[in-house]
Amino acid sequence: MAIQYQITIIVFILGAAMGSFANVVICRLPRGESIIHPGSRCPSCGASIRWFDNIPILSYFVLRARCRSCGAPISFRYPLVEALTGSLFAAVLWRVGVGWHTVILALFCWALVVVTFIDLDHRIIPDMISLPGIVAGAAASLLPGFPRPSDSLIGLAAGGGFLFLILFAYEKIMKDEGMGMGDVKLLAMIGAFLGWQALPVTILFASITGTMAGVAFALAKGEPVRKFPIPFGPFLALGAVVHLFFGMELIQWYIGRL
Repeated sequence: MAIQYQITIIVFILGAAMGSFANVVICRLPRGESIIHPGSRCPSCGASIRWFDNIPILSYFVLRARCRSCGAPISFRYPLVEALTGSLFAAVLWRVGVGWHTVILALFCWALVVVTFIDLDHRIIPDMISLPGIVAGAAASLLPGFPRPSDSLIGLAAGGGFLFLILFAYEKIMKDEGMGMGDVKLLAMIGAFLGWQALPVTILFASITGTMAGVAFALAKGEPVRKFPIPFGPFLALGAVVHLFFGMELIQWYIGRL
C-alpha cells in the first residue's frame, strides 16, 4: 500500500507538470502561437520565467501570485489547472492501475482539461485537440483494456451524429445557432475513447449540469435564459469524466432500480 501511495504522488507531480503545459496550450493555441517556442513568459511584461519560478503549484504560492519581474498578479487559474490535471492523473491511476491503459486515459483527461478552459475563454473547441483525439481514441480500441473497435467506432459515429442532428434541428426550428461543430467533434472523441456505452451518462450529466449553469448565470445577469450563451464543451468533458470514474456503477445502480 505504501508503494501505491508513493506511485500516486509521483503520478500527481507528473500530472501537475502536464497541467503546466496545458496552461501554455490553453493560452497560445487559440491565438495560433507556437506551444513550444518561446518558453514560458509573463503575460504582462514578457519576461522569461525561470525554472525555479515555474514549478507547478508551488511557485504560485512562493511568489505570492505575482510576477517576480514586474509584480503583476498571476491568475489563480494556473495552479488550478495544474492541480486539476495532477488530480485526474492520480485518479486514473487508482481507477485502472499501472500500465499503458493509465497513460492513454490520463492524456485523454489532459485533453479534456485543455478543451474545457479554451471553450470557457473563447467559445471554441480547437480541431487540433478533437480531431487527433478521435483518431487516438479509435486506435486505442485496438489495445487491451479499451472498448472494442466496433464499440469505439459506434461511439464515434453515434456521439458526433447525435449532436449534429440536434444542432441541425435546432437551427432549422429556432432559426438561430445553438451548439457549434466543436461540440460535435468533442463528443465523437469521447465516444471513440470510451465507446458508445459512455454516451448516455456523458450526455445526461452534460445536459443537466449545463442547463443548471446556464439558468443560474442567466438569472444572475438578468438575461433571458434561452438567449444566454454558455459553452457546452466543459459539461461534455465533465460528463465524460463522470462516466470514466463512476459510469458503470451508475448504470448498474439505475438498472437495479428498474
